[in-house]
Amino acid sequence: MTPVAEALARWAADLVPGPQDLTLADRALLDTVAVALAARDHRVTALAAGLPEGARWAVAGHVLDFDDLHMPSTAHVSVVCVPAALATGGGAPAYLAAAGVMARLGTALGWRHYAAGWHATCTAGALASAAGAAVALGLDADQIATAMALAIPAAGGVQRAFGTDAKSLQVGFAVDGGIRAAGLAAAGAHADITALDAWLKLVGGDPAAVDTSGPAVPDGLAIKMYPCCYALQRPISALSEIADGLAAEDVRRIVLRTPEATVQPLIHHRPVTGLQGKFSLEYAAAAALLDRCPGFASFTDDAVTRPAALRLAGLVETELSPGGSWLLDGELDAEIHAADGSVTAIRQQFPPGSPARPPSASQLQAKLADCVRGLDTDPASWTFSNAADLLRRYLPAGRP
Repeated sequence: MTPVAEALARWAADLVPGPQDLTLADRALLDTVAVALAARDHRVTALAAGLPEGARWAVAGHVLDFDDLHMPSTAHVSVVCVPAALATGGGAPAYLAAAGVMARLGTALGWRHYAAGWHATCTAGALASAAGAAVALGLDADQIATAMALAIPAAGGVQRAFGTDAKSLQVGFAVDGGIRAAGLAAAGAHADITALDAWLKLVGGDPAAVDTSGPAVPDGLAIKMYPCCYALQRPISALSEIADGLAAEDVRRIVLRTPEATVQPLIHHRPVTGLQGKFSLEYAAAAALLDRCPGFASFTDDAVTRPAALRLAGLVETELSPGGSWLLDGELDAEIHAADGSVTAIRQQFPPGSPARPPSASQLQAKLADCVRGLDTDPASWTFSNAADLLRRYLPAGRP
């Protein structure tokens, strides 16, 4: 069998993006840059100010957990692949090469890898960053394969980091590791490219599952409507739909039924910080009822610990059915029980922003406008050729 690194490198080197690929790339650029700019004043963004550009931009793009997701791989593709391309002078082809490698590697890693506790955004991401940076640098297929092999030591990251500064920082480390690997390959470094096959097996993946057919990014990307873990997009959208006209103080029970796979990353049941709240099913339910459309202000330390939210979070009852293999597996059944004995219920599989319910132009424009509120920039003018200068302007380097 052809080594995985060789197959992916040939695919990346030969990629000729079609119109749909380029449309996806443009949307990914806008979404990723906007979310990074929204985090310009975040404490963790400031901590990362001393990192190299690609890493710094990735941290800013991920710390709010508002960036896009590739559903089959459970990986945040664009927050890795946009910074990797921009930091090395690449355009849409470099982004798409990285995104395609990441989606395919992440899918080959599969749910077993994610369920074991790995952070697929980092594990698949380091190698994808290497591939995208290598394409941006004009390397040939052999050098792209070498770059991916050299990036294997950077392919770490675990879910225990969720809800802490380490989550976005480890994504930055993965991006930086991939860029460094591409630079070394360009300088003439060598590596055994079959190490990628061995690594895939070590971390629970299947080299035979790497498929280079189809569009640049198979299955597309999900755009988040709420700045929190993707596993919370469905519960929030469902509860928000049935909360209209219901006073939060009248709620007596909140019952959520869902496959256990769909709550895999939700490890904080009684959050005390805004970052932890982004990975709490209980808090997300409370925020949906209190805020209707939770935004940046819903995921601050003060918001997470407000008395009304603590009360509602304590009313959440979760019933998990066994199994599942992705974050939107099965359906979510949600019930709100009120003081007068009435019960309002809803069933939902696909939340707004998912590939099955893609965001409308107006929804995406509203998200972008919210992210850049107060800045002198218009997302309609952003391109791969000017986005790096924009990020340098608003996310400057400095001492951490």
